[in-house]
Amino acid sequence: MSGADLLHRLTAAALGEDRTREVLSLLEIDSRLSGDGEIASRAQVAMALNAALYADLLDRVPSAARYAADVRAKGARITFDHGALRTIDGPTGALPPAALAFSRILEPLGYEMAGVYPLPRLHMTGRAFAHRDMPESIPQFFVSELHVAELPPAARDAALRIFGQSRDPLDAFVRDALTLLARDGACAAEIADAALPGLVRAFGCHHDVPRLDDYETLRETSQEAAWIATEGNAFNHGTDRVDDVTALAERLTREGFPMKPTVEHSANGHIHQTAFLADKATRRFLLPDGRSIQRDVPGSFYEFITRDRDPVTGGIDLTFDSGNATGIFAVTRTP
Repeated sequence: MSGADLLHRLTAAALGEDRTREVLSLLEIDSRLSGDGEIASRAQVAMALNAALYADLLDRVPSAARYAADVRAKGARITFDHGALRTIDGPTGALPPAALAFSRILEPLGYEMAGVYPLPRLHMTGRAFAHRDMPESIPQFFVSELHVAELPPAARDAALRIFGQSRDPLDAFVRDALTLLARDGACAAEIADAALPGLVRAFGCHHDVPRLDDYETLRETSQEAAWIATEGNAFNHGTDRVDDVTALAERLTREGFPMKPTVEHSANGHIHQTAFLADKATRRFLLPDGRSIQRDVPGSFYEFITRDRDPVTGGIDLTFDSGNATGIFAVTRTP
């Protein structure tokens, strides 16, 4: 079995054959992920997880799916730079709080924390996780933590009611598979096959449907916290690494894509980012009398990034920027 076939097999364990063919033919895949045998490396498992999460994003974000179809039609490929998710730094029931909910997954897959980015205006902190083995080729994760303790008392109480009884999505089998990967850097492909659906499920919503009044209380103080109330730990966005984000944004605007009006530039001048405005998602809320109601809320979005080369190292600058992140996060806020 070739390495490409092994990556396909691992991804198909989470996505199925047809969807896997579509996604892997769209993404730029480093040839170093190839290899023979029935042993899956942590890098291959990490890439399979990223491919599955990227497919989930396309399923949930129509503007991203439209862009991906446009790329495919041109015969091009997408360099998946990073996926971002939001977590709650506060009481979360059985789910480990903040970035710990995902560092326990990412570190066994070969990731290490590569940077901490304060986002004080948002009551958040971002943590970047880069892959030890192939940092430029395997997508990073940007995990942001919402600091509930910094919110007003009413918002803290609402957050406790929404997130305080969250469930832990990792079962014993998945935890055992992660232990093997952490110890050996690889595991039998059949173990990775069986674990991947559970790993993908971790990037979802693990609390009950929120009360509408609690959601509105959170939204008045932190639209980021309100976003987590409806979307949980799903990818907040996925990011395409492109050669010239400014030129691309201008073209996509002309073509009618819902672009953020500005491009964000990092303090060091190396990182340039913009995004589509978040697509709407229809979500259910509970009313005080037990009935439910549906509302349209901000969902996830798609981002674009250009990374210049670091003049000191000569490599791609893989860092992030607090100012850029703060500006990008605005696309999930309601007017």
